Amino acid sequence: MKIEIKNARLADDSSRDIRIKNGVIVTTLSGEADVTIDGSRYLVSPALIDPHVHLRVPGQEEKETLETGLSAAVAGGFGSIVCMPNTSPAIDHPELVQKLIRDAEALGLARLFPSAALTVGRNGKHLSDAAALQKAGAVMLTDDGGTNEDAGVLRLALEYAHALGLVVSVHAEDASLRGDGVMNESATSERLGLPGNPVAAEAARIARDLEICALTGSRLHIQHLSSARGLALVRDAKARGLPVTCEVAPHHLTLTDTMLESERFYCDPVLKVAPPLRSATDCAALLEGLRDGTVDCIGTDHAPHTAAEKQHDMKIAPFGIANIEITFPLLYTRFVETGKLELSRLIELMTTGSAKILGWKPPSLEVGSVADISLFDLQSTKTVDSKQFKTKARFDSPWQSEPLRGWAVCTIVRGKIVFDAR
Repeated sequence: MKIEIKNARLADDSSRDIRIKNGVIVTTLSGEADVTIDGSRYLVSPALIDPHVHLRVPGQEEKETLETGLSAAVAGGFGSIVCMPNTSPAIDHPELVQKLIRDAEALGLARLFPSAALTVGRNGKHLSDAAALQKAGAVMLTDDGGTNEDAGVLRLALEYAHALGLVVSVHAEDASLRGDGVMNESATSERLGLPGNPVAAEAARIARDLEICALTGSRLHIQHLSSARGLALVRDAKARGLPVTCEVAPHHLTLTDTMLESERFYCDPVLKVAPPLRSATDCAALLEGLRDGTVDCIGTDHAPHTAAEKQHDMKIAPFGIANIEITFPLLYTRFVETGKLELSRLIELMTTGSAKILGWKPPSLEVGSVADISLFDLQSTKTVDSKQFKTKARFDSPWQSEPLRGWAVCTIVRGKIVFDAR
């Protein structure tokens, strides 16, 4: 297919024509384009990359399927996603990795790059066969959802991963400090009578894992950073030259624990996530981390569940928010439009930042680059309506009815239009 995007507006506010043929950006097209798009109406960017998505496949298809999850991804402007291995069974065997890749390619939506379990069954005890998993196509090792309580196992995993050139990604919470906490430990949790999960659980585990990172010299990626204290530890580690990176999720940037006391969200499990929503001070610190470069990328931590599961009370309902379809417009509206973050920085956090963590070549719109491209409408306003989501998690969103700009209107992957809402 030949596609021409005329007068494409780029993040630096320049514009140019972009021509695509056989899945690659080219200088000229021979003959007429099959599809011509007026790019002057939209922001044109390399397709977004998400390093942290829960697709629930295999074994949890009542929550999400490859088709619904990848459809949600391209509807959010994502061309590539990394799925997490906390499935049933865990993605700890090469055949599971290969099947996920084959099934995703057959759908022809977003590119799927599986992460593989760091330990067999994500039990935190016995290392998985990292070399075989990498050969099968795994791009990351993680026991996400599990907190890697055995420091010795994590040390060995980092050393093996380093030899293979793989990054290890960790869910940094101390399980003994987290306990049965279902929200941030604070005056709010005390007033609500809910078990609290203190910032110390995150900070203590990050501190330990950074020491192991220093000991091994291996790359360490910290998932869904949620607190000012955790961020400070990462900032200090980077200043010392440690090979550490981190991500922040949209919910930790835009939602707070005190919302659980509000009339709208009173003790509502729609706000139950792991790690928990923190204070407004933590949100502000994380935003500063986006600005000053401490935070490397945005990871959505898209984590769908069934409506029935989320209707349980706070102590029983599962952790997780479905957000991949609204992450870009949410962050664009909340931060770029209000002057708190540069548009070019947001694009960097959602493209180049993720690519660097995975050891990939930074995505580009230059001639010769693979045509993974997304177009966003920065002019029109649309309210969040979870009933229209592509994901299976179509129950009320924490951002329900919020007016946003920056919705994805077209996503191109390998030179093929895989989402079109123009």
